[in-house]
Amino acid sequence: MGRVAPRGHNGMKKKGEAGASKNYITRNQAIKKLQCTLGDFRRLCILKGESSRIYPREPKNRKKANKGSSAPASFYYAKDIQYLLHEPVLHKLREHKAFAKKLSKAVGRGEWHLAKNLEEQKPTYRLDHIIKERYPTFVDSLRDLDDALSLIVLFAALRATSTVPASIIANCNRLAAEWQLYVMRTHSLRKVFLSIKGIYFQAEVLGQTITWLVPYMFTQQIPSDLDYRIMLTFLELYQTLLGFVFYRLYTDNNLVYPPKLDEVLDENGAGLGALLLEEAGAKGLVVERMPEVEGAGGEGEGAAQEKKRVYAKDVRKQIAEIEKAGAKGGEAEASVEDQVDSAAATLAGAAQDAALELDVFPTPAGVDESDPTTSVTQPSSLTASTDLFAPYFFFLSREVTRPTLEFVIRSFGGRVGWDPVLGAGSPYKEDDARITHHVLDRPVIPEAAASHPGKRAYVQPQWVVDCVNKNTLLPADDYKPGAVLPPHLSPFVDEDEVRERGGYVPAEAGGAEVEMGSDDEVEEEEDEAMEEDDVEAAASGPGPALLAAAADPTNEELRHAAELEAEARGVAPTVFEAELAAETKKAKKAAPKKKAAAGGKAPQRDEQDEIKASMMTNSQRRLYKKMAYSQDRKAEETNRLQERKKQLLKQQRKATK
Repeated sequence: MGRVAPRGHNGMKKKGEAGASKNYITRNQAIKKLQCTLGDFRRLCILKGESSRIYPREPKNRKKANKGSSAPASFYYAKDIQYLLHEPVLHKLREHKAFAKKLSKAVGRGEWHLAKNLEEQKPTYRLDHIIKERYPTFVDSLRDLDDALSLIVLFAALRATSTVPASIIANCNRLAAEWQLYVMRTHSLRKVFLSIKGIYFQAEVLGQTITWLVPYMFTQQIPSDLDYRIMLTFLELYQTLLGFVFYRLYTDNNLVYPPKLDEVLDENGAGLGALLLEEAGAKGLVVERMPEVEGAGGEGEGAAQEKKRVYAKDVRKQIAEIEKAGAKGGEAEASVEDQVDSAAATLAGAAQDAALELDVFPTPAGVDESDPTTSVTQPSSLTASTDLFAPYFFFLSREVTRPTLEFVIRSFGGRVGWDPVLGAGSPYKEDDARITHHVLDRPVIPEAAASHPGKRAYVQPQWVVDCVNKNTLLPADDYKPGAVLPPHLSPFVDEDEVRERGGYVPAEAGGAEVEMGSDDEVEEEEDEAMEEDDVEAAASGPGPALLAAAADPTNEELRHAAELEAEARGVAPTVFEAELAAETKKAKKAAPKKKAAAGGKAPQRDEQDEIKASMMTNSQRRLYKKMAYSQDRKAEETNRLQERKKQLLKQQRKATK
């Protein structure tokens, strides 16, 4: 039987022992019950997340929940706090609190030997069980990668401080590079958008779209009033999450995790090229290939050449291992011959110092290539888009942001070289005849660059991003250095949905082209003629009374004032009537233009809509008015943008005449 609430002498329940006061608990009471600090309580709530649903609640009666007190307080479910009592992380936090007290006392007494022993036995905790609680399946973890990647990349762009140590930033840089390496390897990138906030990327992994934001490579100024404790708690959770996810992604693609880091290339700024992929369990020929380190010099360059060299003795030994592995696995003779031919081809390529290519690993014996967990082959419908840059060689000039463009180009199969100023490890130099696209961010093409051998197209960085979003190669002439770039449109906007809602869709995105029709041309000619007449009659133009009467023809007082003004000027009545008619026509024609230039007014609702609104309830009518107001504002904005586009076209036509 459950526990029965205590009752008084008259059989009634005691106050504060049942109901809202029993079901809810304030934050201070929760902290006292958990025996932790406020910071640790916040950390626990963040780590447990939505899976445990531990967050402030709003009781129906705050006074009853607070046992008669009306003081402001945050309430939690008492059962949730009781659930936190069994959290292993809470026990570790208590141990850390006791450890901090002992260490502080030892340092204060000068007992350095004891303090050193305590530091070596510092309590630590793991978040593995929390990751498994929050994400029961692997797909659930992929759906939560958006915020995780954005936060990891943000911390990777910060500088080390006393609050954010260098070890955390280095780990974030490693995780960000491992994610980019996986996306490039599997060609999972789909969309890129250069915005004011940063660069938005979207990848598709196992059917899940993952979007993250990367800040521009500027010096980040850290605000002094920013509370890093909450951000570091999220960062701690996301680092553990990404470790789980990356291990699964790499192993499903038969790759070793974590990838090895070449310290020589990393010290010389090779970036992603410093990470070396390896195939898990591969007994075939594995060449530890490294591009030549430009500018490293000395022992570093010699070490790079030594690692790149392949000897015939080693090749023969590994060919024998391939044959043994094929015989043990029961593979056909043709499969062994294919692997031997592949090894011989690799030896020939290394001897001839072939150009750098994307990493291709041999399939180990006994591995089924048709297994989707070990294959990274894209579906046939995506092959054309993911291999968009496959036949082309790119070279990045020194003023271009190398990490971003290298990531995008290699994700779509292209090969990239760069100026030595951007780092070591470039597979080819600027004067290589194989280069097909030279990416510049200068107003003019340098004379030295224009004299390079071979045929290459000089483009601005936006060309690479627009080609990715359009899934096709755009004309390079529109993006040549110094040219006015086309509008960079967001690939995350659904133009059809915007069009259905009455929004503005630019012509470059498939919207209605704003063209100058015959009526517009006639109107433009009349406007030009009127402008010429105004210039000719500037000296003896119409008076203010005549203009006022033309603007309001129904006002008799303004007409009488205009007649008196004409008599004072000595104008005949017939000439006055002609001038008044001409000015009235001008005023009527100028009225809609002034209205459009001012943005226009919201379209008027007809009587049918008013009748419908009168039949609604008050809540429905308020909701209807809000919807109508938003629709009118959107239509007003659309009309304003279309009118602005038309004015720009008129100016362009006048400039070309």
